[in-house]
Amino acid sequence: MNHSFAGKVALVTGAGSGIGLATAKAFGDAGASVVLADRREDAVRAAAEGLSASGGKALAVRCDVTDDTQVASMIDRTVSAFGRLDAAFNNAGVMQRRVDTAEISGEEWDRVMAINLRGVWSCMKYELPQMLRNGGGAIVNCSSIGGVIGVPGLAAYHAAKHGVIGLTKTAALEYATRKIRINAVCPGTINTPMAESLTGGDPKILAEFLKDEPIGRIAEPEEVAAGVLWLCSPGASYVVGHALFVDGGYTAH
Repeated sequence: MNHSFAGKVALVTGAGSGIGLATAKAFGDAGASVVLADRREDAVRAAAEGLSASGGKALAVRCDVTDDTQVASMIDRTVSAFGRLDAAFNNAGVMQRRVDTAEISGEEWDRVMAINLRGVWSCMKYELPQMLRNGGGAIVNCSSIGGVIGVPGLAAYHAAKHGVIGLTKTAALEYATRKIRINAVCPGTINTPMAESLTGGDPKILAEFLKDEPIGRIAEPEEVAAGVLWLCSPGASYVVGHALFVDGGYTAH
């Protein structure tokens, strides 16, 4: 099913690469005006220029989601440029250094939580009032299969991603009657810079990852983007508070 977002405005955080970039492009290809946000302004600026060159409408915004002032400004710039906000994909996230729980520094714990969990809340804090002014909208938060399982050495990352699902479900219940649908997407192993950081580009480590993948391969970012667009589309009009696994069957074990 092809989803048209013509006349709609979509915001994607962490849009400089990987899943965020693929989703921003997918929204643009579907006709949406797209705001691409990332701490790396050069990356989103180049992506926005590419979308504009293809005939789309795109705006690049530098935003650190740990800074409420920058998040509020991101929403203000979105509305100033395009007049409204219809869909948001809160995707910005980081991976932690693999280390046992008792060995994580307080600084590392706080950094991962600030970006992966508090950043999602901060984005929703400013997206939701604007969507209420619009008369509705759809939000997708990026969790992970790490939101429902544990992996030794990644306590901060997994705690944050578990938190994203809890936050998503709670907010979804609060806003469902106000025509704002909130869901989460839970990617498995995706061909992104973050996944490469886990394998170090070593094909042997990647082969070990694939042993646990029922589908026998890792996913491309566009496959996650397709799920995000569906969750934001009228086709998912009755989907509320759901965590959609895009993981090749990994969590079906």
